[in-house]
Amino acid sequence: MADTNTTTGAAREAGKRSPLDPDQVTPLTPELYDYVLRHNPQLDRVRRELVDTTYEKLGGRARMQVSEEQGPLLAFLAKLVGARLIVEVGTFTGMSALWMAEALPAGGKVITCDVSEEWTAYGREAWAKAGVADRVDLRIGPALDTLRALPADLGIDLAFIDADKENNGRYWEELVPRLRPGGLIVVDNVFFHGEVTDPRATGGGGATREFNERVLADDRVESVMLTVADGLTLARKR
Repeated sequence: MADTNTTTGAAREAGKRSPLDPDQVTPLTPELYDYVLRHNPQLDRVRRELVDTTYEKLGGRARMQVSEEQGPLLAFLAKLVGARLIVEVGTFTGMSALWMAEALPAGGKVITCDVSEEWTAYGREAWAKAGVADRVDLRIGPALDTLRALPADLGIDLAFIDADKENNGRYWEELVPRLRPGGLIVVDNVFFHGEVTDPRATGGGGATREFNERVLADDRVESVMLTVADGLTLARKR
């Protein structure tokens, strides 16, 4: 049977795969995204209240909260690497810290950094309601100061970067040396709303584009970039 898609058909004839081959990439429609959410762990009362409070109190800034499928993924990764020590850059209202803290064994700890007492107050309340407040060490202040104060041989199991994109490279350079061999760094928003494909991008888009190239060239880690939410990079320390 002839291939009626001329673009992908030509690519196949040339022995190449088109990056937009519909056999390989399925567009994420609202219906499919809803299907994905229904096949992931559901938000419990505490998480639902935190989502609602974030939207009610912070309006458009609520988009900075991790998406519904990212939280369970972070918890899954924490369990997968057997994490006991997690470092998070960018607490916001505490959803990601909540997911990761619940994934920790007894005695585990999430060190999470943010500059806002206001935003993190909602997280503190949620952590207490979920019974994980004792696993979360919130440190208010510039994240670079917090990271630089951590012991050089800390042995972090999992790190999550989700803060100001212009500083991602600096956060990376503080975290990679403190990561244990086999430890994992997860970086959010590596697409920066699609701006990373534009070589003329400035601001957060330009910074993210440069950061992505830095990660790709870093021989201390092996990394993959995933099409989760606004792009997610996972990097494992060699």
